[in-house]
Amino acid sequence: MVYRNLGDVMELRHLRYFVALAETLNFHRAAEKLHMAQPPLTVAIRKLEQELGAPLFVRGTRGVALTDAGRGALNLARETLASAEKFKAAVKQSVAGERGCLRVGYIGSATFELIPRIIPEYRKTYPNVDLILEEATSTDIVRAIARKDLDVGLVRVPLMEAAAVETHIVDSDEFHVAVNENSPIAAHEQIALEQLRDQNFITQSSVSVLHPATLAACHEAGFIPHVAQAATQLSAILALVRSGLGVALVPARAARAVPPSVRLIPLEKPVVIETACVTARDNNDAVVRNFIELAIDTQ
Repeated sequence: MVYRNLGDVMELRHLRYFVALAETLNFHRAAEKLHMAQPPLTVAIRKLEQELGAPLFVRGTRGVALTDAGRGALNLARETLASAEKFKAAVKQSVAGERGCLRVGYIGSATFELIPRIIPEYRKTYPNVDLILEEATSTDIVRAIARKDLDVGLVRVPLMEAAAVETHIVDSDEFHVAVNENSPIAAHEQIALEQLRDQNFITQSSVSVLHPATLAACHEAGFIPHVAQAATQLSAILALVRSGLGVALVPARAARAVPPSVRLIPLEKPVVIETACVTARDNNDAVVRNFIELAIDTQ
């Protein structure tokens, strides 16, 4: 075949030479377009024709004309050059963190504000990055990052386990008291945490950072809460509060998910809870770095 061993002999520059000459049909003008001298261009075109085993141009005193083989190859040559440029652009985008895949773990409460705040802006800024979002607890997210099953996470801090992750605070919230609207407590506009010492508490399960945060806040207020129920998901906690089984300390931003007959009451002495963006300390992937910077900048 005429094109045997083509990949071994042809370079992209040969295709650029061919296209430039095909578009100008004049060696002198093609050489100017390519910013090179005419003799090397003439030699290169002749060598290309020899390698292909077919003439691409008919030479004349006033210029050149494409042969049937040259006309048949022109569009493919242009497409090949365009594909090469796309390939180069894709590589540059990957190096800059503008293309690739990012696996993000997030806690359920991040859906109230963090996810709507960060993700649309990230998609707008980095449209060629494929996002994979997975909901989990803070502990499970950090463990998945250690296993390299996730790249980055939005988690509650402080973390319950020592982990080789770097942490960037990206959101600050505070505890509110979730109560059934029929409870006498519901009449308060604000409430001191110590006033809840005799209440049954519904807490996040022990795998959640909010569980020790609740215990620590109550301890600071001078009592140990009586934990009547525990649940993993915030929606389940609010449902249990709605059922009248007790009170709960929940993020203030949970107001967007509060069901009917449940009220959130601010604490007189705010208890701050923070969310951080975490990743492995040795992860220098540009895609990850771009996500973290955007999460910080959108605060």
